[in-house]
Amino acid sequence: MRFAVIGGDMRQAKLAELLAADGHEVSTFAIDKLRFEGDVRREELARTATQGADCVILPLPLQSREGMLSAPLSSGLHTIHEILSVLSPGQTICAGRVDGASRKLAETMELTLIDYLQREELAVANAVAAAEGAIGLIMQETPITVAGSECLILGFGRIGKLLSHRMKGLGAHVTATARSVSDLAWIRAYGYGAEETGKLDGKLSRFDVVVNTIPGRVIGESHLRELKKDCLCLDLASKPGGGELRLAKARQTAKL
Repeated sequence: MRFAVIGGDMRQAKLAELLAADGHEVSTFAIDKLRFEGDVRREELARTATQGADCVILPLPLQSREGMLSAPLSSGLHTIHEILSVLSPGQTICAGRVDGASRKLAETMELTLIDYLQREELAVANAVAAAEGAIGLIMQETPITVAGSECLILGFGRIGKLLSHRMKGLGAHVTATARSVSDLAWIRAYGYGAEETGKLDGKLSRFDVVVNTIPGRVIGESHLRELKKDCLCLDLASKPGGGELRLAKARQTAKL
């Protein structure tokens, strides 16, 4: 088969190498900061990379926080429209965490985007990587050990569950938040502290680490004022993220 891998991070880059190793013809675009191993062809134009491709693989997430194609390994900026405009309805087009605007744009071009993150087995595997990456950053960016630290995890979805489990295993005092009564019950059953999302006023000053996994604004400026000056805040959620974390940087009330 012929594959075109467009944009993305190391996950897409590694996929391109694996596909080539399996004997497929692979071309890439917007992954120019990386030297590929194996027979992977790098193209200068999106049209050239995708022409004749049986399957086009787009990033996870498809769109960056700035509204462009998510392409941290590219030296240039590319719009979603630029990429979709060179594709054809007969191609299989896969992307991860497709936003509503991009899906609607694809529909107007008579293209069908398959959101591969809708596959539960992939979503769980991706959550594992996100949780492990977060722990690596926590260890790197804090002057204290994880063991004995006070950690608040906003949200108890896939990433929240995995991160809570791993942080507790390392000795952290974990508090997780949720909205539903059932999730709060599970949080307590696992032995974590439990707080209701949206009712955090006056409860944030003791935490050394705050990790958001909720794709919505749950942290405001008043909450940021409560945080320790050296509190580490990590936002793992998709756009729009969990709060006005830029304010934390501007106020220097928390380390990002």
